[in-house]
Amino acid sequence: MSVSTVAAAPSVCAPLPVLGRDVTVPLVTGGEVTYAALDYAASAPALQRVWDDVAAYAPYYGSVHRGAGYLSQLSTDLFENARRTVAEFLDCREGDQVVFTRSTTDSLNLLAAALPSDCRVFVFETEHHASLLPWRSAQVTYLDAPRSPREAVETLERALAGRDPHGPALVCVTGASNVTGELWPVRELAAAAHAQGARIVLDAAQLAPHHEVSVAGLDVDWVAFSGHKLYAPFGSGVLAGRADWLRAAEPYLAGGGASRKVGRRQDGGVDVEWHDSAARHEAGSPNVIGAYALASACKALTEAGFDALVAREQYLVRAVRDGLADVPEVRFLSLFGDEAPRVGVLSFVVEGWNSSHFAAALSAEYGIGVRDGLFCAHPLLRTLLGSDPQAQGECGSPEAAPGEKSLNAIRVSFGAGTPDEHVERFVRAVKELVTDGAKWSYRTEDGRCVPDTSA
Repeated sequence: MSVSTVAAAPSVCAPLPVLGRDVTVPLVTGGEVTYAALDYAASAPALQRVWDDVAAYAPYYGSVHRGAGYLSQLSTDLFENARRTVAEFLDCREGDQVVFTRSTTDSLNLLAAALPSDCRVFVFETEHHASLLPWRSAQVTYLDAPRSPREAVETLERALAGRDPHGPALVCVTGASNVTGELWPVRELAAAAHAQGARIVLDAAQLAPHHEVSVAGLDVDWVAFSGHKLYAPFGSGVLAGRADWLRAAEPYLAGGGASRKVGRRQDGGVDVEWHDSAARHEAGSPNVIGAYALASACKALTEAGFDALVAREQYLVRAVRDGLADVPEVRFLSLFGDEAPRVGVLSFVVEGWNSSHFAAALSAEYGIGVRDGLFCAHPLLRTLLGSDPQAQGECGSPEAAPGEKSLNAIRVSFGAGTPDEHVERFVRAVKELVTDGAKWSYRTEDGRCVPDTSA
């Protein structure tokens, strides 16, 4: 079933204009085709609205919090207004701080550096490495992958019940899986954490571009996300939430901007009084363009309306799943079941194919960009594939079928800027590759599967 045969609901909006929508790429079989960007879960293309806003500001660029000149004052106002826009986008509580960072990874490492010294951390093995790995200085309990939202809550409740109830604790959980796209029961997990005196941080990297995220409504203590997944790929991120642990911690970076007052002591040392605002963890010249781009994306998504964006995305998810329902060789990966609510992220394996080979053929022969591999979520993929961490085989070799020596999968992901044609082409390409095989020969080069052009 192609996308064009699925009747869209009246509330489904048109794709939002994004950069790169008219870019053409060469095909190894000859000719060119408009590039189908179906790797939104890695980095979403910039919204045209974001690019236009940044271009309009660029001539007025000036140092932030540093100068008395007009452009510096303008840039400072723009930077702080961006902070307020993000706070509104996240429905932050009064007193919450919005700290600008480089990415979700940076945000969670910042929070890890701010943990009380005796804090225990609880994290599911299903997390992206950005939220699985930063807690190296804490005592970490890794929780097994649950097979239902209810099991996730029950697993967390049991783990928290077995800890010392008097010490600080933090739970880290994703809002939407970067592998399966499945939505996690964030509100219920937050309630379970708070009932046991623990705090919770939400990794919203995959959730914020697709759904409304309310810090107050979900009752999470912190939320982290990235601009480059929110249609603003300019090296920006956010950590937003409670201020007390952030104020009590040493600055994430020591330097200008983080310090309120610095003086020499008689013994030759230096006394420093640090800011207790977000500036405490924003030392150095801030990425004002990145913050402004991120805020612009927040405004654009809010104005487009998440109800309409979600409706369109679910229409595309159904089109992919229905379009490939009659291809038994394709197996979608899921923790909570095929009917579980999800964002526009689907991972799958194809019987008889190495996933890297399949992804390479989609790109070289159809102009479709997807992701293959373990998606920076190795423990989760190993659980979903039911495979041991064995060495990856050569691309396309018969013995390297998924679940055997090839420990990798294929991920297709889309969002607000995805046109119907890209999904139609993807469904058609998968069917043709499964039925007819690749039209070109491929080889492994530097660990990647690439078209063999030596012949």
